[in-house]
Amino acid sequence: MGALGGREETGMAGLGVRVPSPVERLVDSRLSGYGVEVFLKRDDLIHPELPGNKWRKLGPNLRAVLDQGHETIVTFGGAYSNHIRAVAAAGRALGIATVGLIRGEEHLPLNPSLTAARRDGMELHYVDRGVYRQRASAEFLGSLPARFGRFYLIPEGGSNDLGVRGCVQIAAEIGTSYDVVVCPCGTGGTLAGLSHGLASVAGTRAVGIAALKGADFLRDEVRRLQHAAFGGVSENWSIELGYHGGGFAKMSPELLAFAAEFERLHGLAVERVYVAKMLAAVMDMVRNGRFVGGQSVLVVVTG
Repeated sequence: MGALGGREETGMAGLGVRVPSPVERLVDSRLSGYGVEVFLKRDDLIHPELPGNKWRKLGPNLRAVLDQGHETIVTFGGAYSNHIRAVAAAGRALGIATVGLIRGEEHLPLNPSLTAARRDGMELHYVDRGVYRQRASAEFLGSLPARFGRFYLIPEGGSNDLGVRGCVQIAAEIGTSYDVVVCPCGTGGTLAGLSHGLASVAGTRAVGIAALKGADFLRDEVRRLQHAAFGGVSENWSIELGYHGGGFAKMSPELLAFAAEFERLHGLAVERVYVAKMLAAVMDMVRNGRFVGGQSVLVVVTG
């Protein structure tokens, strides 16, 4: 990890997280002639198991877990959740028990995300989809201590107040050099924190690329998260809803081919659930004039 050239965060039992993440200019012939410069912020290089926004949101929560003396983390996610996988890896590294409440039914064999989570010691419990939708209710949350004892709760995607504030650090590392900053959008936490951090940079806006179908609700969710974390809502962001590729964790043949070609051209491992859709969206938006010639666009590669 020394190649990052950043500083290592020394707390939390030597997780070996490296920040700030580096920025690289994207040189791609498919962008030629449009007058738009695209850069990649390589948050995927922060840590091999806690990359990108997973670390940005989990870091402050893990500090709270240790400061408060918790021995168990309970969290939520879908079967393909990168968040579930990251929490399990962090729990293993820190010696903290982890419990994942997984939306839907168990399907065997387990997919790679859940296989990794179980390998890292996470206890998996499957929750009916109807019940899962009530996961934030007082009734559902009140039933958990009887099952799991004393625990620290991290919501789906890590998007609580601490997690959202952690994503402000992305903006702090960026500075004032870019007109647009693009990030993937699943629960809205990364976009909420990033855009709040960018609000003081005149003329810079944040764009979230929704990775799931029917994600209109994310606009209200980002506003809610910002209000809860910062006491107000910024207006310097938007969400693109048309690049979901068929739905969460779904990949069309065209999107799969794009991801494979991007990897071949640039030597960058393209995460399929969020990052592939975001990169394809940025390329399409450049081609279709969504970014103005002369603009610089920074893409946060979350991994």
